[in-house]
Amino acid sequence: MLQIRPVMREDFPQWLPLWEGYNTFYGRTGAKALPDAVTQATWGRFFDIYEPMHALVAEEGKALLGVAHYLFHRSTIMVEATCYLHDLFTAEAARGKGVGRALIEAVAERAKDAGLTRVYWHTDETNHRSMALYDKLADKPGFVMYRYR
Repeated sequence: MLQIRPVMREDFPQWLPLWEGYNTFYGRTGAKALPDAVTQATWGRFFDIYEPMHALVAEEGKALLGVAHYLFHRSTIMVEATCYLHDLFTAEAARGKGVGRALIEAVAERAKDAGLTRVYWHTDETNHRSMALYDKLADKPGFVMYRYR
């Protein structure tokens, strides 16, 4: 039975391969790999009460099948904060089995419980498999992302 719950410190050995899979999917390997300091800082933020970053895991039995990292932040166009679903990843064997949907819905529930009315996320334009799910759950407002370097 699938359970969505907050990440716990003892999840690190199972969380790490999911985090690495997520980063591999987005091309963060080899020379572009994230430094270990980033991974350690990210992990630590989930347990720091002063950080707005949170993590949920999808667990079946004792196996972690997916992760969702999200944060609450202020907005200039709303009084209440908003929720950004920063990272979403499921193990390959768990894809198409409702794990991603369950994680998104759990993040949305956490946002609602915090009094937020908006959850949003980005994905790569080539991520067609995930976009098939996203198109069922959310609308696309049509924004294009830019990065200034």
